[in-house]
Amino acid sequence: MKLYTYWRSSCSYRVRIALDLKGLVWESIPVHLVKGDQRAPSYLAHNPSGFVPTLVLEDGTELVQSLAILDYLEAVWPDPPLLPAEPLARARVLAASHVIAMDTQPVTNVGVVAHLKSACGTDQQGGIDWMVHFMERNFAAFDKLILPESAFCFGDSPTWADICLIPQLYNAHRWGVDLSRFPRLTEIERAALALPAFDAARPETQPDAE
Repeated sequence: MKLYTYWRSSCSYRVRIALDLKGLVWESIPVHLVKGDQRAPSYLAHNPSGFVPTLVLEDGTELVQSLAILDYLEAVWPDPPLLPAEPLARARVLAASHVIAMDTQPVTNVGVVAHLKSACGTDQQGGIDWMVHFMERNFAAFDKLILPESAFCFGDSPTWADICLIPQLYNAHRWGVDLSRFPRLTEIERAALALPAFDAARPETQPDAE
């Protein structure tokens, strides 16, 4: 399999974690988002939305959108499970995951902040304040949705919630979010990054890291 990815993309980071947790072999194909590679016709032919990641299966089938890719991986390679089988437990994991993947990342990504600057005249600090605001607000909600005590968000093994959380915490560190308010989340971060799959997926370890 091949993964079109960018080292700092949190959506790509999620998929890298899941692929490694499943023990799958894949090849990294960097797409430089800052240079605009995602807008090139050659990449849009793979993903018409112009986002990363795109996962290319061995038969050439292309999958886009990180949660759709995670869902495919879970269906085809169910071990180790990253979603609970019990419906209520599964809904709770998905709800927490969506707070990050749908409520937080989409409004704090580089494209949104760049448009905010150009359309509204926001300066660099204003863009950072925007990102910090949404991350802090949604980390507070996420913190209340997960279990109060366990190694990971929902027990002793990682789920989609952890896979979504860790990349967003990377961004939070990058932009100066005060994470002292969220000791539970940073405890989970330490536990997750101690696992080889999470460690190997870190942005700074990717071949296109700058």
